[in-house]
Amino acid sequence: MFADAKALLFDLDGTLIDSMPHHHEAWVRWHARRGLTIDGPAFFAATAGRSNAEILADMLPQHSSDEHVAMADEKEALYREIARPALSLINGADAFVAGARRAGWRLAVCTASTPQNMALAFERHGIDQWVETVVSPADQRFGGAPGELLRGKPHPDIFLEAARRLGVAAADCIVFEDAPLGIEAARRAGMRAVALTTTMAADAFAGFDNVLAVVPDFHALPPSILNRATPHA
Repeated sequence: MFADAKALLFDLDGTLIDSMPHHHEAWVRWHARRGLTIDGPAFFAATAGRSNAEILADMLPQHSSDEHVAMADEKEALYREIARPALSLINGADAFVAGARRAGWRLAVCTASTPQNMALAFERHGIDQWVETVVSPADQRFGGAPGELLRGKPHPDIFLEAARRLGVAAADCIVFEDAPLGIEAARRAGMRAVALTTTMAADAFAGFDNVLAVVPDFHALPPSILNRATPHA
């Protein structure tokens, strides 16, 4: 199912790193500090893959954008405190990406994660060394009007920017994601996708016509998928 593709684009949180339980716990603590209640499953289903700015603007529109930034910084500091001693990879991620590199695939990470959170993952596991480029709305600019920022998922911006940097067509990219918003972003970009059920159940991905497979982790994808592909320079 990968034979005609040229590039693999990986989400970070919940796809390459097992960070979503830590993000969930950080949001729970953040809400508790403010005396706010949280419906965990509904909240996480609605926000997985979105940027903090978008989440907080929808959740607390009465606050200013500067206040949203401060709130987001607090939540992410909580996340790093929780995740730092325990951040692990999704099962099979390192071996799968290593196999993809050996087979000649073009590789990118496409994430809504903050620079500080990316740094934690990269320092711990060296993920930035696995791929050719890392694209994030947090610190990258998108082609178009000067100063225009990459929009978060479900907008297709970061996937299209990754394809541009790698020099491949959108149709030649396969996206790996753990959230419906990410799968939708891939669909809008004209890309096929593999959904991982590391964060949400398989039925969350029902109805997407761009999903090639729904798997629990990378161990469920046989290495032959990569070996049968023709390497691309």
